[in-house]
Amino acid sequence: MTPDLMDEGARRVSAYARLAARDKTESGGRAAATGRPVVPGEVDVAHGRILYLEDVSVSFDGFRAINRLSLDIAPGELRCIIGPNGAGKTTMMDIITGKTRPDEGTVFFGSTIDLLRYKEAEIAQMGIGRKFQKPTVFEQLTVYENLELALKTDKGVPASVFFRPSSGDSDRLAQVLRTIHLAGSVNRPAGTLSHGQKQWLEIGMLLMQDPKLLLLDEPVAGMTDEETERTAELFLSLKGRHSLMVVEHDMSFIKTISEKVTVLHEGSVLAEGSLEEVQADERVIEVYLGR
Repeated sequence: MTPDLMDEGARRVSAYARLAARDKTESGGRAAATGRPVVPGEVDVAHGRILYLEDVSVSFDGFRAINRLSLDIAPGELRCIIGPNGAGKTTMMDIITGKTRPDEGTVFFGSTIDLLRYKEAEIAQMGIGRKFQKPTVFEQLTVYENLELALKTDKGVPASVFFRPSSGDSDRLAQVLRTIHLAGSVNRPAGTLSHGQKQWLEIGMLLMQDPKLLLLDEPVAGMTDEETERTAELFLSLKGRHSLMVVEHDMSFIKTISEKVTVLHEGSVLAEGSLEEVQADERVIEVYLGR
């Protein structure tokens, strides 16, 4: 979840509490806030790639966490990233989303947007959504209110307090609720959801931003078998409409959703191909088994 959305969430929780104590007609008739695109135009994917990293390196206190890393992702692709702890998977996502600046290299979103020129919040507004391993939702708000909060709207205090979704917004909310398997839990406080349902809700909050690219860090960690299966269904339903980069250790889950797998080791691409191909690669076997 982006920093500006976190701040807005805290304001919205307070706003809902204040409005609950008021007469319902007090804010009636106020105009709904209108969306305001931060970066106009579409991401240029004419060259067949939505994300492109070339020779990216970054060091922390002399330790090279990313070492001349190069990879690219096609529009609509679901790419799985695997690798041992310390391989650079999270640092790579930090670089893509602007949380960490590399020492060298190139990172492009489409063929024209140089991500290294932008800040974290700006990158999120361009259409790159990131989900961390631990779900971050506003537990005092309902499922519906969490999704409503994530709509692309004016985040100023007055607009947030008096916001009313348009019919198009309501249709979008209903669609996302069905996609994330929470249509039957619309009025439940987020804090009462299971771990897996909270993960789906946060993914839904990202989808409300209509991202072009989703970065998902260990999304099924801590889920039940049933929740993991439904998450696989969710990701496969998103493929094609969105590009997804999924970092995960659960090989059964990877097998269910993957077409192409990238193996990272010591900050570089070690192997790439189908799951069967990379699992048969002697270099990958040595890294995972220590032989």
